[in-house]
Amino acid sequence: MPRMRAVDAAVAILEIEGATQAFGLPGAAINPFYSAMQRHGGIRHVLARHVEGASHMADGYSRAREGNIGVCIGTSGPAGTDMITGLYAAWADSVPILCITGQAPVAKLDKEDFQAVDIASIAKPVTKFAKTVLEAGQVPQVFQQAFQTMRSGRPGPVLIDLPIDVQLAEIEFDPATYAPLPVNKPAATRAQAERAIEMLLAAERPVLIAGGGIVNAGGEKLLVELAETLGVPVVPTLMGWGVIGDDHPLAAGMAGLQTSQRYGNANLLASDFVLGIGNRWANRHTGALDVYRDGRTFVHVDIEPTQIGRVFAPDLGIVSDARAALELFVEVARERKAAGTARDYSAWVEQVQHNKATLQRKTHFTEIPIKPQRVYEEMNKSFGRDTRYVTTIGLSQIAGAQFLHVYEPRHWINAGQAGPLGWTGPAALGVVQALADDPAEKVVALSGDYDFQFMIEELAVGAQFNLAYVHVVVNNSYLGLIRQAQRAFDMDYHVQLSFENVNSPEIGGYGVDHVKVAEGLGCKAIRVTDPDELGEAFAKAQGLAEEYKVPVVVEVILERVTNIAMGAAGIDAVNEFEALAISADDAPTASALLD
Repeated sequence: MPRMRAVDAAVAILEIEGATQAFGLPGAAINPFYSAMQRHGGIRHVLARHVEGASHMADGYSRAREGNIGVCIGTSGPAGTDMITGLYAAWADSVPILCITGQAPVAKLDKEDFQAVDIASIAKPVTKFAKTVLEAGQVPQVFQQAFQTMRSGRPGPVLIDLPIDVQLAEIEFDPATYAPLPVNKPAATRAQAERAIEMLLAAERPVLIAGGGIVNAGGEKLLVELAETLGVPVVPTLMGWGVIGDDHPLAAGMAGLQTSQRYGNANLLASDFVLGIGNRWANRHTGALDVYRDGRTFVHVDIEPTQIGRVFAPDLGIVSDARAALELFVEVARERKAAGTARDYSAWVEQVQHNKATLQRKTHFTEIPIKPQRVYEEMNKSFGRDTRYVTTIGLSQIAGAQFLHVYEPRHWINAGQAGPLGWTGPAALGVVQALADDPAEKVVALSGDYDFQFMIEELAVGAQFNLAYVHVVVNNSYLGLIRQAQRAFDMDYHVQLSFENVNSPEIGGYGVDHVKVAEGLGCKAIRVTDPDELGEAFAKAQGLAEEYKVPVVVEVILERVTNIAMGAAGIDAVNEFEALAISADDAPTASALLD
């Protein structure tokens, strides 16, 4: 049996398991692992500027393509604690990433050694598996278990902590005899599928809720086939956006308190049956449950048993991988249609399409400073159907979800549940790295000014490693979402980011000069103050990204205060703060033009 260092065995396993892209920072306690990567030569590595940024890069990499597992590497102590926000973001959205940390020698773990912290205990609440490996001989099996755990059931992140002496110890290991462990995923039964379709066909106005679990399972084509076979409209969740194109006749819009369309809420409220697949009834989607559930029958399919009934008890719960369930649903639906026992939902679909064509929000504003709605209208015009958007939390995310259009799965890459500020930039770099083999892929990040300022240093990573993308920064020099939430308390308290910048008086009190910062970090940047110049700026940004192979920032100077449509209770009471669209000229890039 060949002998090698434990870290050499670990790196060989990364290659066998297909996890060949790492993001991280070397350090004294993890240098043996880096030496193994150098010796192996088959693991690509991007050097981050902050370990949290590396964790978000790994997250974006995993989300970009089915089957990807991004690897985040850091040294002991603060490097591990810096990863926790990234682990939480991945855990909350069911994304597999592998975090590897260095650690003090085993004999020093209980002696308050320099940068020795029990990172496995800290990480456990936001991982599926976290372990400090105390015996070098266990390293291959711990990595083997970690990959199986990430892929089985509800996907999620893991952390492996490697004391430096464990890394350096020699073990017997033959990569030729290593094999990944089988992945375990529950599957629906034929009887469950028949019952679910029977309940759907008993309804007059059914809808399918398409959650992120469908994307994770690679079941989007089956979801569309099910919808088309039975003629049933689809309401995607924020995490499932893109499983059916926004312009598909059965796309009914998103429902919710924030990231939703007017017609999406109207269509959900008009339904009498809901089949949720791979979703978790998030509170920003459901709003008040009495409103959401009233008059509707629910079937819930989820891969995680504890998700069934967690928010409310459905009329039928099915524990299953989304793809496995959809395969049976499609099979049963085809049989019902062939037998002539499927219902005709054309009148219901006409109602859904009518709502889509009449319940739109206005986007075509001409004011200066720019209103944010106009930014998304121009983004729809400038960026093609194949654009992959990356974003996290804030009014920018909420308005983006209300006004942008997505046509393919994994083209809206979004930190949904955790929503950490600063996620967008590094996650976008991870997405770009994941798509590096296809230069035709276009990535556009969307941030408010505060999200952008978190982890802004990671722009230098894009410049160093030629990870080109366009980053749209909508700048109102405010914590816009928090300011809007503070209206309930009749205050505007510590949410303004504005100040007179003595080095950039030309930006008129908007504080940080993002153009200068981006240029100082090796990127290109454009500032836009006139809405009629947005299209030209976006086109120029795409050209600069292609020419210089670096991130290009487009900073849009917005009006200071805009209240974006949002609800506080039920989805039947969303506050519309701005003018609504009454003609096609008011919303020229809407997914369905107004009559």
